[in-house]
Amino acid sequence: MADDVNGAVRRTSPSQPRRLVVGISGASGVTYGVRALEALRELGIESHLVVTRAALLTLSQETDLSADDLTGRADVTHRLNDVGASIASGSFRTMGMIVAPCSVRTMSEIATGVTSTLLTRAADVVLKERRTLVLMVRETPLHLGHLRTMAALTEMGAIIAPPLPAFYARPASIEEMVDQSVGRALDLFGLEWSGVKRWAGLKAATQE
Repeated sequence: MADDVNGAVRRTSPSQPRRLVVGISGASGVTYGVRALEALRELGIESHLVVTRAALLTLSQETDLSADDLTGRADVTHRLNDVGASIASGSFRTMGMIVAPCSVRTMSEIATGVTSTLLTRAADVVLKERRTLVLMVRETPLHLGHLRTMAALTEMGAIIAPPLPAFYARPASIEEMVDQSVGRALDLFGLEWSGVKRWAGLKAATQE
């Protein structure tokens, strides 16, 4: 049931609960978070959603979905300022967390460890517990400060996974490109989702 709205990387093991935290920040690309929630529901993975106020603004600009439409796709929705939420504690066991999309501001706050919202606190918990943290960072071009922050997070155990299109999959629509990126991000948690088109090797050259 939903609540009210407002190092080294450890891989998923069979003993871990089938539960994943999904953070959605205000960067462009809110559809990545939406599809991540839908994919987790298809896979039978319990989703815990935390979304920023800026993300709700982006949702209204980039989609026809309402805030209720978004939160209805999650099993549990946590308030952004609820520092007492389950996902704020390392004793609440999860497979990890994906932030989709991840703004530079959110990325930078996670990197410092000085967290101001439940989203960044939950990400900090995932890092300290040595669980998998995937950040689908949406920004370009990148200046040196961005790159250094990404390097620092990688050293801390996070995975930087910008949502880039895979043209070898011959996507026929934006939806297929989104699904490919989301599915490849879910791969990092050991989750196999049908939205991914797998590389099967180069096709043999046609002989004349």
